[in-house]
Amino acid sequence: MLAASMTNPSFAGGFFESVSSSYSLKFPQASWVLGPTLGNPNERQKHLPLRVSRKSRGAQVVTCSVETIKRTGQERVDILSEALPFIQKFQGKTVVVKYGGAAMKDETLKDGVIKDLVLLSCVGLRPVFVHGGGPEINGWLAKVGIQPQFKNGLRVTDAATMEVVEMVLVGKVNKSLVSLINKAGGNAVGLCGKDGRLITARPQGVDLGFVGEVASIDTSVLKAIVENGSIPVIASVAADKNGQAYNINADTAAGEIAASLGAEKLILLTDVAGLLLDRENPESLVKEVDIKGVKKLVQQGIVSGGMIPKVNCCIRSLAQGVHTASIIDGRLPHSLLFEILTDEGAGTMITG
Repeated sequence: MLAASMTNPSFAGGFFESVSSSYSLKFPQASWVLGPTLGNPNERQKHLPLRVSRKSRGAQVVTCSVETIKRTGQERVDILSEALPFIQKFQGKTVVVKYGGAAMKDETLKDGVIKDLVLLSCVGLRPVFVHGGGPEINGWLAKVGIQPQFKNGLRVTDAATMEVVEMVLVGKVNKSLVSLINKAGGNAVGLCGKDGRLITARPQGVDLGFVGEVASIDTSVLKAIVENGSIPVIASVAADKNGQAYNINADTAAGEIAASLGAEKLILLTDVAGLLLDRENPESLVKEVDIKGVKKLVQQGIVSGGMIPKVNCCIRSLAQGVHTASIIDGRLPHSLLFEILTDEGAGTMITG
């Protein structure tokens, strides 16, 4: 949820649900022209349109005046028609989304991501949904008395831990997401790297136990699902040639799947605004950068820590044919729609 300060209104999913003559709102991503929900006509009058200018991608304070109005049919049609060029650009194209972070933990954000995914599918995009589930795994490890261990940011996965990881990611998180997508009107198919030999794994290091890396990808089963108009939902668990299960980093899995599918776009949902030149200054967001430029940012130490694996994942996918890769702010409601259906985006886009 956006960090917002205001006098009276309550902020929920981009809409204000109480009346105020004016207020100030501060948030890390500049806003969009937002209107009332298009649901129950009796509810529309309760929602207030928010109109602000988008002067930068960083933090800003805007003062807005709002009033209770009801959108006319023409206004709703005009808003939808503005999305046409973006829909045409991506229609029939594959977009791989790696789902995680705040968007996975916050129920309001989760609901928004699911609905955005279904909307994109309905207008002709071919979304592929890849997920991890770290917090959920930690919760279940605690229930069975296993203390999580990490080394260089990677989970050390012994046999007992691997059993819990597979149970949680494949049996619980994956099926929960499938159910939510189906409930929202989509047609989701849940699977993991083991299914159809989608991902063949190999050990990443002897000190990490059953943490694996991608040895090969076979997208045959994915292509059949996508061409049928369904949404694949993929848990980042795979097996080696001997059938041993491995925990795969979800960012890495998403990048390799995107490359193998020849995807138009790879999107990584994160808990940051994108790549920042100054981590303390949201105004320093890099909106777009090419491979050469992002490598320079890594060399200069501007991109560091946990962002480096994400950047490397994007670079690798671009080098293998993905057209663009974006690291976007999953804390921003409807960040997927911002990234795909507007020219403003919701984070940093990396190009080849």
